[in-house]
Amino acid sequence: MNKINKIIKMDFISIMLKTLTMVASLGKLKETNEGVAVLLAFMGFLMIIVFMFLIMTKRLSAMIALMLVPIIFAVIGGFWKGIGKMAIDGVTSVAPTGIMILFAILYFGLMIDAGLFDPVISQILKLVKGDPLKIAIGTAVLAVLVSLDGDGTTTYMITISAMLPLYQRIGMKPLVLAGIAVSGSGVMNLLPWGGPTARAMSALGLETSDLFTPVIPSMIGGLLFVFLLAFYLGRKERKRLGIISSENEAILEQAAAVAVGEGNELKRPKLIWFNGLLTIALLVGLIMEVLPTAVLFMLGFAIAAMVNYPNMDVQKERVAAYAGNAMSVVGMIFAAGIFTGILSGTKMVDAMANTLITHVPAAWGPHFAVITAVISAPFTFFMSNDAFYYGVLPLVAKAAAAYGISAEAIGRASLLGLPVHLLSPLVPSTYLLVGMVGAEFGDLQRAFLKWACVSALVMIIVALVIGVIPF
Repeated sequence: MNKINKIIKMDFISIMLKTLTMVASLGKLKETNEGVAVLLAFMGFLMIIVFMFLIMTKRLSAMIALMLVPIIFAVIGGFWKGIGKMAIDGVTSVAPTGIMILFAILYFGLMIDAGLFDPVISQILKLVKGDPLKIAIGTAVLAVLVSLDGDGTTTYMITISAMLPLYQRIGMKPLVLAGIAVSGSGVMNLLPWGGPTARAMSALGLETSDLFTPVIPSMIGGLLFVFLLAFYLGRKERKRLGIISSENEAILEQAAAVAVGEGNELKRPKLIWFNGLLTIALLVGLIMEVLPTAVLFMLGFAIAAMVNYPNMDVQKERVAAYAGNAMSVVGMIFAAGIFTGILSGTKMVDAMANTLITHVPAAWGPHFAVITAVISAPFTFFMSNDAFYYGVLPLVAKAAAAYGISAEAIGRASLLGLPVHLLSPLVPSTYLLVGMVGAEFGDLQRAFLKWACVSALVMIIVALVIGVIPF
């Protein structure tokens, strides 16, 4: 057995040495040589495979892999002299996106702490009373509102903490609560500061106005479906349980207190109108592109922090409280800049795209956007967002360009399968969700994966009808 292992090991080492020797010859060949294109494509695909393998097997974190893998391959390929410039060019291209993500997380985190959404949450709990149908719809509204901060963990903690006591009191299935919450969060996952959209923007070098703003109608279509789903599930529960008259209102008061963090000294109820108007003005400014997105969020956060928490020590505490969530996302964006910068600067992505084009049936070429929209659901289900948006998306965009399809269209299409992503076993926050309601992950998938697919389909249809992506 030891001899066999040694032989296998020697063969593997021999193959790797031959591979590295072949790849290293790139730097010595002229760019016009046909062999260079083949070797560049080979090196690019190998780099993507190594990157995906490392993050999917948890041998490296996505952030570390995004920085180390491309640098190692650039050195092997003989591009070491240009690594610095390529990396800086990549980081510079994603800087506006990183700044926007940072201040968006800070802004919405501060709004939640200040209690901007508390009246809505309290009103929802008062209106639903003992009617399962109203409770289900109220759950959807609450999940969508809390999802504005782009953090699935926060969404689940607030939504489940507020609604679970009510579900238990009425006798509704906790799995319905979990399903509605994950459905609403799945659509809101498209927000630029939520993660996937930011990854797509950084991977393709696009702005919010290019990628996110055009898909807002698709998001609205997805949200309408979520509310229809909540209505359907709520009506089924109403038929099963009937409308329960709540003899003891204490459970509703308790749920409201948990949801809004009653007694929290960070709340600013007297500033609710100011915060609401500021948020509306910010969202309108984003859609109308009054200023660059990053600048709008910077100004919005500065004004909100100054008005709500004039004490500088409190301001520092609030920034520190959001730092973990913010830096994990922003750090990933800048690391991705190195990855995409080197992938582009070495011309690997061009060679890989040309290879893909030669193997794609000519009849499929004009439909690259629709194909991307459809495959984004299973791809983001079976692999992480990092692997899909940083590894696969740039290749698809480059290949689609040969058929006259813009990177913007491919980027938008890549977002439309995201409702399915949150039911992937690769998403940590979903484990928190099922744990809070006492359900099994498999039960949630069996009950709601089909609805997530329908939600994605609705978004794709809306995008095609309004021309956001070409057919």
